[in-house]
Amino acid sequence: MKGFGYLAKEGLRNVWNNRIMSIASVCVLVSCLVLTGAAALFSINVAQVVESVGDSNETTVYLKSDVSRLEAVYIGKDIEKLDNVVSTEFLSKEDALEQYKDELGDELFAQIEDRNTLPDAYVVVMEDLSLYDDTVAKIKSIDGVDSINDHRELAKKLTEISNLINIICVGVVSALMIISIFIIANTIRATMYSRRFEISIMKSVGATDSFVRMPFLIEGVVIGIVSAAVSTGAISLLYESVMSAITSMIPFSYIPLSNVVLYVSAAFAAAGIIVGFFGSFISIRKYLKKEGNEILGW
Repeated sequence: MKGFGYLAKEGLRNVWNNRIMSIASVCVLVSCLVLTGAAALFSINVAQVVESVGDSNETTVYLKSDVSRLEAVYIGKDIEKLDNVVSTEFLSKEDALEQYKDELGDELFAQIEDRNTLPDAYVVVMEDLSLYDDTVAKIKSIDGVDSINDHRELAKKLTEISNLINIICVGVVSALMIISIFIIANTIRATMYSRRFEISIMKSVGATDSFVRMPFLIEGVVIGIVSAAVSTGAISLLYESVMSAITSMIPFSYIPLSNVVLYVSAAFAAAGIIVGFFGSFISIRKYLKKEGNEILGW
């Protein structure tokens, strides 16, 4: 235990002695982790929205602008007669505009109230979503129906956007991950070079490669853990403000960070430790293999 305490202390000292390179490693790795976390959180929220949209049994049916109120009543009765329709609720264009009153503000609402171009509509509740397409086709065939708010098309578009962002993030994160490993490897290499005489003495008195490399592996792991902690803090600060800004433009229910913060933190810690350890291991393995046994050349 004392031996490990000494090695851990040496690893922490290495981080401080090479703090400029260590900070550079942390910054790149933080960028990598934050981008990865942002992409993952975005995908989770999109998946929730898609699921809620896909599971919704409500569909809005818009009527043509020249349909009278009496004709709208008969259209509603025709929709109700369809086998898969549970209920219909008429939504007049006045009621539809009223729903946007809070978002528009009193002044703007007053200006457009007399020039309301929104169509009358029906909110239709279906019983069996497996018959969705067939029911929609029957509704569209009713005279006076203009269009239908197709939730599945929205879900499809959201999924496509999510997949595109994921692909872009995978490319960017992969590049940053390689850069992170490279910088960490060079940080460890610089540490080893500055301590080459000390290492040569240790090896000359019988220290094993495992004993020599342990402080440097700890150095890489510490860089990874610090990066994970900073990334978690950055995500915590950015997530709520970004999601609040998005929901102010596109209202939807997003997942609170408190529900997933433990998973995000654990994933960041695991990724940071793996990248730090791997970067250190590559550097040490190469260094010891080429120079570790050439003590007299140091």
